[in-house]
Parts: sequence; structure tokens; C-alpha cells
Amino acid sequence: MLKETLKQTLRQTIKLVGLLAVMFSLPLEARTYKIATVAPDGLGWIKDLRQAFKTIDAETEGRVKFKLYPGGVQGDDFTVVRKMRIGQLHGGALAAGTLIRFYTDLQIYNMPLQFDSFIEVDSVRSDMDQGIIDGITAGGMTVLPLIETGFAYLMSNKPVSSPDDLTNLKVWVPEGDPLGEQLVKLFKVSPVPLNITDVLAALQTGLVDAVAVPPLVAIALQWHNHVTHVMDLPLMYIYSVFALDPSVLKRMSDSDRAIVLNELEPLMRRIDSVNREDNINAFEALGDSGIVKVAPSDAELSEWQVIADRAVQQMLDAQEITAPQLSTFEKALERARQ
Repeated sequence: MLKETLKQTLRQTIKLVGLLAVMFSLPLEARTYKIATVAPDGLGWIKDLRQAFKTIDAETEGRVKFKLYPGGVQGDDFTVVRKMRIGQLHGGALAAGTLIRFYTDLQIYNMPLQFDSFIEVDSVRSDMDQGIIDGITAGGMTVLPLIETGFAYLMSNKPVSSPDDLTNLKVWVPEGDPLGEQLVKLFKVSPVPLNITDVLAALQTGLVDAVAVPPLVAIALQWHNHVTHVMDLPLMYIYSVFALDPSVLKRMSDSDRAIVLNELEPLMRRIDSVNREDNINAFEALGDSGIVKVAPSDAELSEWQVIADRAVQQMLDAQEITAPQLSTFEKALERARQ
């Protein structure tokens, strides 16, 4: 009797072990994650991102797939974030300012006329990037290494070298960016808030006659074809992020997550570096295309700086940046200048 019971128990154990072996040998459910950006298809970094997605698909044996929606087909950056929050999208390559609801202090790099050189940018970023990434993550959004978009330059249909020259210009600001509108008003200009996908048509029709963007962006979106002048003064530093809903990485196995991060994180760092060189070349290309570069005088530079300092104070008063973050930035900038 005992021998028969032991045999039965052994058979059941063997069946259980076999069942568990089958269960653990089954592949995890394959998932496709939808990623959107307003950047037009065909850009170099878009091609690199597609290749990275193919590599991830292959190395995870199809368990992790990414589908890219470029060219603003899913809407502007704010729309992409809204779609992420309701599960229609899983991530996006976004202007950093889109994520202020997750971490207000991420705007610290966007303060006007703070950086004098790329050396200062690199030094400050080496001190502060990780804190910004951690802040956004704590706020509920996963981001990979930050990506330089570049210094924004004012491009317009008339020469501008002083703040007074902005009078009567119709300056574009991103729709849904109240801070941007307030900052533009400091220059006694009436802002024209528009979805980024509508700016080209606005330039063509005259609804807008001035934009402030990095040269690479202006050329990629074909805006440079509809301006005649560019002020040779980097107004503010702009950066972007590759953002993911936090659930994306959590759903993956440890090994698949490692594959994704090992592929995407180095890519973000490469894009960060390449964008700088591309922007330098793009600025030169603006002149080659016939756009007139206008350099402010020393007196005019002082006028711009006075208004920029006022803008920083307004950001602080409006709690768009915090005093501790501003202090950290100022100390990092001081170290960079020593």
C-alpha cells in the first residue's frame, strides 16, 4: 500500500515538474509599443531609431517591438503625452518642456541668455542632467538620457538686433505653453500660439513672421524657406527627451529590459552629440541659403540681457522653477566659468 502511494506521488510530482517546465519555456507575451514624435520622417536620428527598434525586435526574439509614428501624425507633443496617459501611445521623442507637469524644474536649462558657450552647457549638464532625469522619473514618467536640441535663434522676416525691433512682429509660441507666452510678452510682443504642425502654413500665409528655434529644427521643418533674417544671438538652450510610460519597462523581463536600455541609452547619447554638430552646420547653411545674419551691438546685447534676467525672475515668481534648483544651476554655471 505504501509502495503504491509512493509511486502515485512520484508520478504526480513528475507531471507537476513537466508542467512547470513547459510553462517556463513558453515565451513571454509579445508586446508592441507605440512611439510618436513631431520630427519628420527621414531625419538621420529617425533612421537610427528605426534600426534600434529592429535590433531590439531581433534580440528579444519578437517579445518587444516598437512602432514609430513620426511627422506629427499622432499630434503635437502635448497630445502625445495625453495619449500616453490614456494608453493609446507608450512613448515619444518630445520637447522637454512638454513634461513640466511631471517635474517643473526641468525648465532650468531653458532660461534665456544663461549660457555663453557649449563648454558651459556641457559642464552644467554633467552636474545636473541626472537630477532632472530623476525628478521626471519621480513625477511619473520614464526618460532616457537627455538630448540636446540646440540653441534657439530668432528667425524673422525683418532684421532684428534689439528688443525694440520686435515691435509688431508676430512671434510663434507653442500652443499650450502659457509660460512661453508670458516670456514673449516681456519683449512687448503679441505671441501667436500654434500647434507646431501648423507653423509652416502660418509662415507661408503671414500669420506668423518670426520663430525662435534651433537652426536644425528650422531646416528640418522647412521654416527657413519663409524667413529672411536670423539674429546671431543664441537666445536659449533647448533639449528633448525620449519618454516612456513607466509601465513599459516594468512589463519586460529583466533580460529584455536590459536589451532595450543597452540599445536605446547609447543611441540617445549619440543623438545628443550629433545634434550639436548638425546645428553648427545648419546655422552656416542658413547664411548660405541667403538668410541675412544680424549681430546685435554690445549695447543691444545688454538690453537683451536685462529682459532675460527679468524673465528668469518671472519664472521664479511663477514657480516655474524653484529657488533651490536655480541656486544649483547658478553654482554649476559659476564652476564652469572658473
